[in-house]
Amino acid sequence: MWKIPIQNNRVYSSLGSRKRQVSAEHLLHTRSTFSKSVMVSVAVSILGTIELMFIEPDVKINGTYYRDVLLGQHLLPAIRSIAGDFFTFQQDNATAHRACDTVEFLSRNTPDFISPLLWPPNSPDLNPVDYEVWGVLQQHVYHSRIRDVDHLKQRIIEEWRCFDQNIIDRAVRQCGVFDYARVRANGGHFEHKL
Repeated sequence: MWKIPIQNNRVYSSLGSRKRQVSAEHLLHTRSTFSKSVMVSVAVSILGTIELMFIEPDVKINGTYYRDVLLGQHLLPAIRSIAGDFFTFQQDNATAHRACDTVEFLSRNTPDFISPLLWPPNSPDLNPVDYEVWGVLQQHVYHSRIRDVDHLKQRIIEEWRCFDQNIIDRAVRQCGVFDYARVRANGGHFEHKL
């Protein structure tokens, strides 16, 4: 059973009553949404996608873990299985992603890497996963009520297995349009050029 903090209790009483004035048995305990979460890592491309990688809840994602475990053991080998040595690696501005050792690792171990220096901050529209993929996947996953963390993982896996590649293709192509406009604007504002 989930513990619900008292501030989340709903109170139905006469106008002017305060929560602390209402006896505990008259409080209505509700949850509007399932509040537990999971951390997932994935790579997408027009050539295909890799399997989802769930991060254990007690793992701290620092530069070392991201570089050695996520990239070195999982993401890059999976990406190479789809694309060989013909891919561009793009990520967001998370702290572990822009760590000096991580940038150096990716510069050495990927055929084409977009470094954080070329990546504008706070631009999820330039990353296909953040721009569209997670949003659509989330809509599909939460189409049905989630019971617990295991059920959430199960739903994510089920929906990922049947995820429409056309959505990924569209997001990747759209990001290409943004990238082209960004380059033409020489680092300035470019939204008006789209």
